[in-house]
Amino acid sequence: MQRRNFNKAGVSALGALILATYQQAHALSLGDLAGISNTDASAGLKTALEKGAIAAVALLGKTDGFLGNPKVRIPLPGFLEDASKLLRNLGQGKRIDELVTSINRAAEAAVPMGKDLLVSAVRNMSVNDAKSILTGGETSVTTFFAEKTRSPLGVKFLPVVTKATEKVGLANKYNEFAGKAAGFGLVKKEDANIQQYVTGKSLDGLYLIIGEEEKKIRQDPVGTGSAILKKVFGAMK
Repeated sequence: MQRRNFNKAGVSALGALILATYQQAHALSLGDLAGISNTDASAGLKTALEKGAIAAVALLGKTDGFLGNPKVRIPLPGFLEDASKLLRNLGQGKRIDELVTSINRAAEAAVPMGKDLLVSAVRNMSVNDAKSILTGGETSVTTFFAEKTRSPLGVKFLPVVTKATEKVGLANKYNEFAGKAAGFGLVKKEDANIQQYVTGKSLDGLYLIIGEEEKKIRQDPVGTGSAILKKVFGAMK
């Protein structure tokens, strides 16, 4: 359910963006934008992706980047989120708040470590990668970053998340309780470990915000101050 909700959010954030990009590519093939070469179009796409990635890291990798943003704020997973309501009624509200704050702070601490990998993925984008983004549908930007960076970013994020969550005593208790709950099918296996759960949700939030930032760049290329973005995306206005 968590992944399905994220996918829906990603579609809404990226739909207009990818449609506009596809229309641009189609127009180029028909010569409607004769002043824009394929090289410029590719450079514009890379610049937009890189700027979007850097902006997303800056937005999320700070205090309240996750905790203060309802779009990416990380809750307790599934059944445990429901159970937390009961725990609050039993006087455990402060400890629940500490855990939720801790997992979001862990995500905020981890995200800045992803900047170099994200930028490298864009700069090393192949012709096939660009083509897949242009013709791959509404979630193609998210798919590109996830395929290129999710695994290595997960490796980089996990130690940071682990260190941050260990500061709160509920982390070990969470893992013990969630592990039992997973055995009864109440929690997904991948969510039964808080460090793995937070790492995964951190990446989901990062890719979502990258898509939203890129959409802003395409809507206002002149405002970015980038000559190649103004040339490529400005021509579509």
